[in-house]
Amino acid sequence: MPSERINSAAAFPVTFRRGRYAGLTGNQVVRSFFGGNAIVSVVVLGLITLFLFREGYEFFGQNRRNLEIYRAAGLEFVDILKRQEEGFGALNRALFEVRLVAGRETEPGHPMATTAELEAFDAYASKFGDAAGPLREILGELVETASAIKTKLVMNEDRLAERQHLLATDRQSEAGAIRIESIDIEAELRPLLESRARHSAISGSLAKSLVELSDRMPSMSAPELQVLLEEFGEQLRDYVASFPRIERELAEWRHDREVSMPSAITAFLFGREWLTASFWQDWYGVLPLVTGSFLISLIALALAVPLGVGAAVYVNQIARPSERSVIKPCIEFISAIPSVVLGFFGIAVLGEALRKVSHIACLEWIPGFPIAERLNALTAGCLLGLIAVPIIFSLAEDALQNVPKSFKEASLALGASRLQTVFRIILPAGISGIISAVLLGLGRVIGETMVVLLCAGNRIAIPDFSAGPGVVSQPVHTMTGIIAQEMGEVVQGGIHYRALFAVGILLFCLSLMINFVAQRILGRYRLLST
Repeated sequence: MPSERINSAAAFPVTFRRGRYAGLTGNQVVRSFFGGNAIVSVVVLGLITLFLFREGYEFFGQNRRNLEIYRAAGLEFVDILKRQEEGFGALNRALFEVRLVAGRETEPGHPMATTAELEAFDAYASKFGDAAGPLREILGELVETASAIKTKLVMNEDRLAERQHLLATDRQSEAGAIRIESIDIEAELRPLLESRARHSAISGSLAKSLVELSDRMPSMSAPELQVLLEEFGEQLRDYVASFPRIERELAEWRHDREVSMPSAITAFLFGREWLTASFWQDWYGVLPLVTGSFLISLIALALAVPLGVGAAVYVNQIARPSERSVIKPCIEFISAIPSVVLGFFGIAVLGEALRKVSHIACLEWIPGFPIAERLNALTAGCLLGLIAVPIIFSLAEDALQNVPKSFKEASLALGASRLQTVFRIILPAGISGIISAVLLGLGRVIGETMVVLLCAGNRIAIPDFSAGPGVVSQPVHTMTGIIAQEMGEVVQGGIHYRALFAVGILLFCLSLMINFVAQRILGRYRLLST
């Protein structure tokens, strides 16, 4: 009889009949508890997403207004002349580099250029540098004019924003006391527009002078120097050929041309400059940050994928139980190391070690060696690869564990070796799970902050990919790094503040897309394995 009571009790779930839980079974309470936790997680994720987009979407309207002021103040007009002056400056630097090579001695007592050749070259370089004097003069005048117009427009914008804030808080008297200056843009821009004729004359005179200098270029007895001078001559002719295009851009420029919202968005997504707190113009182009983030991520995956997948294969298919009990916890323990500690390790040890190794004479053939700076994409990528190894290892090992054992047994029964079974049967069967592990590892490293902030070098520029594999030795900046570096210095609600949230939105979308693709691949793998 006692056993019958026990069986009878086990056949029916426990029911709570007191208080607010009257009528609920034990299974329902457990489901409600865990279901409530899931709902809280979804609500928190939704709130974070809502906050991120609420703070960031206004940036595009502010950036559009920023570009409108840039155009209305004439800064865009002056920047056309700046490009012409910067092109001349690049030629001047190229000529200076030729002079450095000419004065260098390959062997004691055997200079590459004679004293007479150097004197003639110096006289030529001096005339070349003086040729752009009138261009620099008119550019300086127009810079002052455009800066003054921009100051007036920005002050009016600030006063208008302050007045709207006061009106929103029912402080009409204070809002009425704020005076907004009336600006006649046409009259303010007249000096810039009238400078076109003067610039045309200066540009024509400069082109004539440069053509004459190109024809009177000094010759060098050393073949290497003569090649450099011929390259300089080609650059000089290309520079002179660009003058008609510059004059055409100045003639077609209009201050009242509309700046569309798509232009503001593309300026953010494809802009090549991230420049803030500038007296001239602030630019919020995220392309250098995206490029730096993906460059470091690719370096990290190049290191983490072979190590993580290789370790997973060894632990799952080859290692003895005693080895497995040691290797697996050690690899997974890496994920417990704080990223800031890894960053300190990169600054103090890894970066300096890589730089010293790169200066070994027998290793100079490696692209990017010798490394000039210890903090660069390679240093940050190696540390991020170390962070990604445990994730890729764990997920890849799970994928291999889920491959049916009958596959391995059938392969071995047919006479295949252990390595043939691993590489031709086990790995192809678990490839979907391994790809998912790699994508989740990518999502982890692309969102890392402290390591890249401490070890990537933080230079906001698109890496020079013409260097080939040597691009990995260049300093870069990342999306996560710029947010962590600049968020504490911005004014809440300002365009810089909104721009950082826009970067966060882009990073959120990229991470979401990577994780979505990884989950789809993993779901397909699980469906096939069942």
